[in-house]
Amino acid sequence: MRLPDEPELPPQINIVPMIDVIFAILTFFIMSTLFLTRSEGLPVNLPKAATAKQQQVPTKITITVDEKGDVNLNRQPVAVDGLTEKLRALVGANKEALVVINADEKVGHGRVVAVMDKVRQVEGAKLAIATQKP
Repeated sequence: MRLPDEPELPPQINIVPMIDVIFAILTFFIMSTLFLTRSEGLPVNLPKAATAKQQQVPTKITITVDEKGDVNLNRQPVAVDGLTEKLRALVGANKEALVVINADEKVGHGRVVAVMDKVRQVEGAKLAIATQKP
């Protein structure tokens, strides 16, 4: 019961907790969108090409050649000599496998050609070189 001489308090809505919840949700969405990008290869500085086109193929295999010349197949280190056998195992009977080479722009031409030669020895593997638009 309320006493007659007690003043009536107007109803109040405290919005500070609501603002905290909204900022927490906003932070969650911002952080989750940062992880939505899919990167198959290791980070390298790709060369620029004005005629670059994106290719859509069901099976995609990524070979990364970093600036030191180290070769990785789907993020796993591999020797250039053993590249053909590992690619054959990944391609299998699939005739639509696309092998994308992510080579750093500082890598020597001979190293990239050696990797391309190993990829061409695998039947059913289509070769592509990753670039970025200028």
